[in-house]
Amino acid sequence: MRVSLIQADDALHHALLGVVAAICLAGCVATVRAPAPAYYGVEVDVAPPPPVVEVPPPRAGFVWAPGYYNWNGHQHVWVEGRFIGERPGYRWAPDHWEQHNGRWRFAKGHWER
Repeated sequence: MRVSLIQADDALHHALLGVVAAICLAGCVATVRAPAPAYYGVEVDVAPPPPVVEVPPPRAGFVWAPGYYNWNGHQHVWVEGRFIGERPGYRWAPDHWEQHNGRWRFAKGHWER
């Protein structure tokens, strides 16, 4: 069976496209970084009050997510802490407020390795 030059050229063209696509995708995967903390987008000029002290009893298989102040559009409102199912190999980074450019912004709680 003979292969024409056009068929061979087509096959080579497709193979090269596959190699280029694989290299491009590999480059994309290599440059992916861990995401920054997800913010709710809430930024206010008013600092949150000191946190309410909550001391829950230990609970097997769960971690304590401490309470935090939420912003309701007019003022800070306390949200009670809660137990959440533990994830082996991870730690809970709690919801919190942080200062940013002279204002306060809310960072949502999340799991970290």
